[in-house]
Amino acid sequence: MARIMVVDDEELVVDIVGNALRKQNHVIVSAYNGQQAIELLQRHRLDLVILDIIMPGLDGLQVCRFMRRHPKLASIPVIFLTARERIEDRIAGLEAGADDYLSKPFNLIELQLRVKALLRRAAQLAPAGMLTVGRLSIDPDSKQALVNGKPLTLTPMEFELLYYLVSHAGEVITAERLLQEVWAYPPGTGSPSLVRMHVLNLRRKLEQDPGQPAHLRTIPRHGYVLQAF
Repeated sequence: MARIMVVDDEELVVDIVGNALRKQNHVIVSAYNGQQAIELLQRHRLDLVILDIIMPGLDGLQVCRFMRRHPKLASIPVIFLTARERIEDRIAGLEAGADDYLSKPFNLIELQLRVKALLRRAAQLAPAGMLTVGRLSIDPDSKQALVNGKPLTLTPMEFELLYYLVSHAGEVITAERLLQEVWAYPPGTGSPSLVRMHVLNLRRKLEQDPGQPAHLRTIPRHGYVLQAF
């Protein structure tokens, strides 16, 4: 059982999502705008947040950024609900700190599976031991990644993805494998586009020329590989 906050300015969406998750014995905290969500985040212990992007006043992006800046909220998994289909909008959502996103209208069973997976991942113990690949080092204890001694600003999911790639440096890894081993999604669930968007964001922070990546490369029809810095 987990405590999950559902945030959407459409009351019907909050009711439908909340009822679906209550069937899995979760406790639901409901919010109908961004300001209310921030107030509840500071009053309740939460295990996961399902967050609409487009809301009047404070939108979902602003709420997510607030969470990632707040030490006690930064590690809570966030799933965005979005009616936006543009790649740029999805990248912006992940850059704000979301772990995953679902486009409206969405399948409730898929939402339940993704919630289950993210809760399972959040409950796992963090890996131990600093890893170094050339000029890149990453420390799971401090949740810090450095290139040439300079810290990178990463979202929690970007950190987890980068740590996994560093721990398998030089190995070509499929999107499906990343969904299973980083996001903890069961086989056949999760979207390869989710991995692609996170990789695009990581490249913006790692590469001198993100359009021509030298270190975090895509191997067509095979997956991704992290090569030494």
